[in-house]
Amino acid sequence: MSQKKLGEWYATAICGNDITSSVLYVSALTIGVAGQYAWISLLMVAGTLFLFRKIYSEVVGALPLNGGAYNVLLNSSSKNNAAIAATLTILSYMATAVISASEGMHYLHHIFPSFNVVIATFGLLLLFLFLTIQGISESAIVALIIFILHIACMLILVIFCSIFIFQHGISFFIENWHSPLEGGGIFKALILGFSAAMLGISGFESSANFVEEQKAGVFPKTLKNMWIAVSVLNPLMAILAIGIMPLSEVNEYKNSFLSHMAELTGGKTLATIISVNAVLVLSGAVLTSFVGVNGLIKRMTLDRILPNYFLKENKKGSTYRILILFFLLCISVLFVTKGEIGPLAGVYALSFLTVMAFFAIGNILLKIRRARLPRPEYASPISVLIALIAVVVAIYGNIKTKPEYLLTFLTYFLPSVLIVSAMLARKDIMFFIVKTFKSTNRNYRKHIIKSERSLNSSIKRLTEQQFVFFSKGDDISTLNKVMMYLNENEVTNRIKIVSVLEEYQKPTDQFLSDFDALDRAYPEVDMEYIIEQGQFTPEKVDELSNRWCIPKNFMFISSPGERFSHRVEDLGGVRLIL
Repeated sequence: MSQKKLGEWYATAICGNDITSSVLYVSALTIGVAGQYAWISLLMVAGTLFLFRKIYSEVVGALPLNGGAYNVLLNSSSKNNAAIAATLTILSYMATAVISASEGMHYLHHIFPSFNVVIATFGLLLLFLFLTIQGISESAIVALIIFILHIACMLILVIFCSIFIFQHGISFFIENWHSPLEGGGIFKALILGFSAAMLGISGFESSANFVEEQKAGVFPKTLKNMWIAVSVLNPLMAILAIGIMPLSEVNEYKNSFLSHMAELTGGKTLATIISVNAVLVLSGAVLTSFVGVNGLIKRMTLDRILPNYFLKENKKGSTYRILILFFLLCISVLFVTKGEIGPLAGVYALSFLTVMAFFAIGNILLKIRRARLPRPEYASPISVLIALIAVVVAIYGNIKTKPEYLLTFLTYFLPSVLIVSAMLARKDIMFFIVKTFKSTNRNYRKHIIKSERSLNSSIKRLTEQQFVFFSKGDDISTLNKVMMYLNENEVTNRIKIVSVLEEYQKPTDQFLSDFDALDRAYPEVDMEYIIEQGQFTPEKVDELSNRWCIPKNFMFISSPGERFSHRVEDLGGVRLIL
């Protein structure tokens, strides 16, 4: 029985709760940097996001598979580049979880001032660890209810703020508008404000991570709905804020900013409503992070980027080791930053913005290397370049504003990249260790023979994993490129070259002769040429995967053209490598 696909509003709610929760803190952050011009910076962000709508639509339309930037680069670049994008996405999820949990508890602290926010944040993260280990993930219905309540609460706050300004006049707005800017002119304020405001679109990539669960044509609609929501809410809240309070008051209440706006304009009852809403929607963003990172790390593990250790499941079917690792990383960043929104936002912004940059780069690579691949939408090269430059400017602005946040980011990014790089090069590392053992003095060799045997056994298991490439059986140069790709990106010495042909078809004698020559050119690899009768269909891929016990993510094809009668996503994860 096929899984029921998500419609427009259910899918929008799941990713929309993540991106629209940014309105709870991004206005205060942007005002703190750009002052009275914050709303212009937020509109600049909306313009950048408009360009990224097309970029994401083209990439995911061409490769509608879960995984976001990781999936794009895996199918258009090298495995190393994809692994770096995945590492950044994990850091983004980690920062999302911590900043959302921390902000949620700050809003709860606005109602109950007596408890410790950092300890409460720890407790909330622990709660979601327990829930996800028990097998609870996003419920589309619950997500939609939270999303509707959140939008309704924001509209109510807008109404109360508008009434307040109508009753009290625009004296605050005029006073704030003429306030002197600190540390530079308008241009610098707008650029630094733009850099800080880019935090307001974090979560835009979430929809790409569950595109396989969406109905056909829903993905671009989720992008449009998210764009409309943040393009209206975020600048509007910034304008209203400078119309109801002095700028000096913003920084004092930055951790529960909208609750303070609600208390000024509607009293404690409205402030309580906004705070409860904030706790709900930010908790939803925490859950999105746990579920999203679980799926991403599981995909990376199946692609042999991370150890199989993480695939262990409990009775509920949850990969609890992934969830526990993610929880520990979140707790470490919580205590390193002491729950302060500034450093958290710095890690969040740098990781998220770098992922966006990778998505733009992936779009460029897709145009160059997968030009034949059908796609429902097309982003012009100029718009992709402008969007990429905007993201680079935002990254620079965040580093320029708070250089110390870069150190916090690198504290997590560099060790993560080293671990992933070591995993990708583990065969070479193990060979080096074995050679070192063999050169050891005879007096010590007897103590390390067991370790040497264990390493040799691990190398054998790694290299015996079979891969499959589906070939038309007419171009030997393509097969040579496949062998070069495998040598650079995968650990194996076994590959099946499979041609799925009709009964009346057969490969040419020249191709068979060239294949024998290619086989001799790679003596360390066991190359097997197989002819399968029939048609190349998703059903045929399923059959071969089950018959040979080879996962589909270890099966490769060249980029299909317009005449290909099936969609790439119908092949169940078969990778494009040429």
